[in-house]
Order: sequence, then structure tokens, then C-alpha cells
Amino acid sequence: MAKVEAEFVSPPSISDRIHVFWHDGMLDHNAGTGVFDTAEDPGFLDVLEKHPENADRIKNIVSILRRGPLSPYISWHSGQPALISDLLTFHTPDYISKLIEADKKGGNNNLICPGTFLNPGSWSAALLAAGTTLSAMKHILDGQNGKIAYALVRPPGHHAQPDRADGYCFLNNAGLAVQLALDSGCKRVAVIDIDVHYGNGTASGFYKSDKVLTVSLHMNHGSWGPSHPQSGRVDEIGEGDGFGYNLNVMLPNGTGDNGYEFAMTSLVSNAVERFDPDMLVLVVGQDASAFDPNGRQCLTMKGYETIGSIMRSLADRFSEGRLLIVQEGGYHVTYSAYCLHAMLNGTIEGHPAELADPIAYYPDKDDNAYEEVISSIKQYLRNTNVQLWKDI
Repeated sequence: MAKVEAEFVSPPSISDRIHVFWHDGMLDHNAGTGVFDTAEDPGFLDVLEKHPENADRIKNIVSILRRGPLSPYISWHSGQPALISDLLTFHTPDYISKLIEADKKGGNNNLICPGTFLNPGSWSAALLAAGTTLSAMKHILDGQNGKIAYALVRPPGHHAQPDRADGYCFLNNAGLAVQLALDSGCKRVAVIDIDVHYGNGTASGFYKSDKVLTVSLHMNHGSWGPSHPQSGRVDEIGEGDGFGYNLNVMLPNGTGDNGYEFAMTSLVSNAVERFDPDMLVLVVGQDASAFDPNGRQCLTMKGYETIGSIMRSLADRFSEGRLLIVQEGGYHVTYSAYCLHAMLNGTIEGHPAELADPIAYYPDKDDNAYEEVISSIKQYLRNTNVQLWKDI
């Protein structure tokens, strides 16, 4: 097969670039080895694998952005640790105290909740992830030479609820950034979460607020125990003032590129338009990809690029081009990096840094079960009699 050379074009001005916030101290979090995410050795396997949320996946994202076709369009910024006072804008004091005490005890394979381990270096990495995300949001709010910022962070955060850890997550990076935007004068913030798992932590943090629209596109995984009591169904729609402001789009397994594009254009874009936010946050995981060990949704690079393009269009329409992108899951060490590259390329006008899909050819799918799911979600929303969803 002939080698395809990437074509580089003249880079845009610094104000049009993607501003990436990163700190290599986040690589210090090590969740151990075992059978997938259990840290268990059954005694009859020769090879134990790294926990899926390992540093390798992030190293590849960093390197593809530094040396891949998108590199001329990237401006790099260093993150910094969050302060405890920052964390308390979203999390409860008791929960933060428990994490601090767990870190002081040290030790290996310190199980916080199923699949989630706090090892030496984990707490400092979590503080860096939270602080780096806050730095990215501050960059946008301050209008500092660019409106699109990407918080390249780990450990992930969107499952962390105000009072508990969950799903590899200790601190809710996106939730902290949303609260910062509100505290800084934004009136309405829309959060679109395309990680393959329900962004339950972010949703729970704003479940009673009409200032934040939380939308999550995810597979049907249900609740996985006490740390994750939410199911991700459409009837989890918010409470009190927030009733109607949490939207769950639980897509059929194997939905693929066409299904995600249909959901984004026929439901998510409509929801954002009705909510009319002045800040947009995209919570992105590549675990919805076709080759991820932790998801079943079959998105490809093309699908991620399309989502990036749709989000750029929404940002231009509703938030003066301001868009914060926050990294979450994505566990195929190679393909996650390629999909992230494609999605960021989609946010740039003209998609100038195309990169060939390295793994497979994907024929168009004829299965349109996702259309029936979206139709049923719309019908449910109309039946709630929430003003936001009338005649959707």
C-alpha cells in the first residue's frame, strides 16, 4: 500500500486555532492491571492487561495532536491543579475530605468504587485534570485569543457526582467548568455529552437547575450499582426548576455514524436552539467508536468529525463561537487518538487536516432503528408538557 503524505496548508491565525490545555502530571494516575478494570488476578492468565483508563491512551492523543496533520492548528497551554475551594463549587465538603484522606493513606489498588482506584499519584492527577479544565474555561471566558478550547485531561470526570466517585471518575471536570461559567456571568450553559456512557455525574449536579441543559447520548447500559444509581433512561428528565432540562438519548447498540448524525441534527440541535445557551460544552469520549472495548456504538472517524462540525455550527449560532471540549473516555489506545483528531478537525472550518482512517472500511448501514428511538423520545418530551419541549 502506498504511503499517503499528509497535506499541510497555511495555519490559521492564533484566534482561530484550537487551544489545547494539558499537563503531563496527569499521566501519574495509574489504575493498575488485572482483568479489564477489576485489578484482579484470577491466577490462570499469563497476561494481565492495563486498566482501560491508562496513560497510554492519553499519550497517543497528545502525540497525534503534536505531530499529526492537525498540529499547525493547535496552540498548547499548560494546566494547573485545582484548589480545594474550586472543587467545592460542585462537590460536597464531606466527599472531598474522604478523597483527601484516602490519598493520605497511600497504598496500592485503593478501591473507591467498582473499577475506580486511587493509587499514589492519582489525587494529584485528579486535581490537575480539574484545574486544567477550569483553565480552559477561563481562557474562553476571558476572550484570550480563541474561542475553542480542549481540556485534554485524565482521570475522566463525567460520572463523578457531587457526593461520590463513579466509573473511573473522582472529580467532575466538566461540571466544575460549567459552574465556573455560571459564576462568571453566563446565563445558560448547554452540555452535550457523547461519551458512550451516561454523563450521570454532570446531570446530577445540575438536576434541579434550569440554567444548565444537560444532554447525553449513550448506549443502553443501565445502572451498574450503588455508585451509579442513574439509569440513563428518557424519564430521568430533571427535578424542580430543572424539570425538563436533562435529556437522555439512549441509542441502540451499533447505532453508528448515520444514527449519531440523525440524533444530533433532529434532536440535540433542536434542544440547543430552544434552550438558547450563551456557552456550549462538549463532553467527548471515544468509547463510542467501532473498536472500543468498553462501548458498542460503532462510531468511526467520519462520525466524530461530523459531530465536531455540528458542534462548531451550534457554537457559532448560540455562543459567539465559544466551545469548551472536555476529554472523557475512549479506551482503544490507537483508534481513540484518531477519532479525537477527526472530531477536532471537524470543529475547524473546511476540515483542513483530514487523516485517513487506519483500521477499516465501513459500508453505510441500512438499519434505522435509531429513528424509532428518537421519535419515541420526542413523543415522551411532548407528553411532559414542559414548555421547552412543546411541538418538538
